Amino acid sequence: MIPSAITISLVPQAQGGPFVFWDDLQASARRAAELGYDAVELFLPGPDAVSVTELRALLDETGLKVAAVGTGAGMVVYKLSLTADDAAQRQAAIQFVTGMIHFGGEFGAPAIIGSMQGRWTPASGKEATLDLLGVALRELAETSQTFGVPLIYEPLNRYETNLCNSLLDGVKFIESRALENVVLLADLFHMNIEEVDLATAFLNAGPHVGHLHFVDSNRRPAGYGHLDYAPIAAALRDIGYKGYASAEALPWPDSDLAAIKTMETYRKVFG
Repeated sequence: MIPSAITISLVPQAQGGPFVFWDDLQASARRAAELGYDAVELFLPGPDAVSVTELRALLDETGLKVAAVGTGAGMVVYKLSLTADDAAQRQAAIQFVTGMIHFGGEFGAPAIIGSMQGRWTPASGKEATLDLLGVALRELAETSQTFGVPLIYEPLNRYETNLCNSLLDGVKFIESRALENVVLLADLFHMNIEEVDLATAFLNAGPHVGHLHFVDSNRRPAGYGHLDYAPIAAALRDIGYKGYASAEALPWPDSDLAAIKTMETYRKVFG
C-alpha cells in the first residue's frame, strides 16, 4: 500500500498556502499519528528552524517518518531562485537548498524543488534558463545522493512557472539534461490544470515519478473536489509507484477536518 503523509508548515510568510497543519510541529505530528498517517512533509523557514534532536525524539514518540522537506521558503522568505539572473543569488539559492538537503538527509527524507525553480524571461530565454536549472539540480542531486535519497523536482502549473508545467515537460527536461538521481513530484492540483488525462500522464512518466501530492482539483483536501481517483490509483499501480501520497492541501474547512477527510479518501483510494 502506498504510504501516506501530511504537510506541516512553520513558515509565517506562507500563511494561506496549501499546507494542512500549521505552526505547531509537535501537536500536528501527534494528531497526524492519531489519524493513521505514516509520515509528515515539512515546510520550514530554513534548515535550522527545527532541532534535529527534538524532531528525532518526536518521530520516535509518534512512529512517524519524514516523507520530504520543502524548499519553497527560499523563495517565499528570501526571494531566492535557482535560475536568477544574478549569479550570487543563484549560489545563495543552491546553498539554501543544500542546507535543506542536509536537514532532510538526517531523516532519510528528500528535498523538493518547486517554486525555487523560478521563471524564464524574454531577456534570459527559456532554454538558457532550463540550462541554469539543470546545472543547479545536477549539483543538488549529487548532494542528495550522499544521503541515499533522490532530489525531487516539481512541475508547476502555468500560473506559477513557465519552465516545466506537465509531467511530460519534467521527463523531457530530466532526460535532455541527463540528470541522475532526480525524480518528479506529481501534484494532482497542478496536473488537473495542465494534463489532458491524469492517468495517462502517470503511465507516460513511469519510473520518473517519485513523489505524489494527494489533493483535489481545487487544492482542497482529497474528497472535497471533483477528481476521479480510481484511474489515478490504477495508473500508479501499473507503474509500480512506491513513494508517498502526501496531502499538500488547503486546511479547508479547517486543519483537523482536512486531515480527517484526506485520510478517509486515501483509504478508499489506496486501501
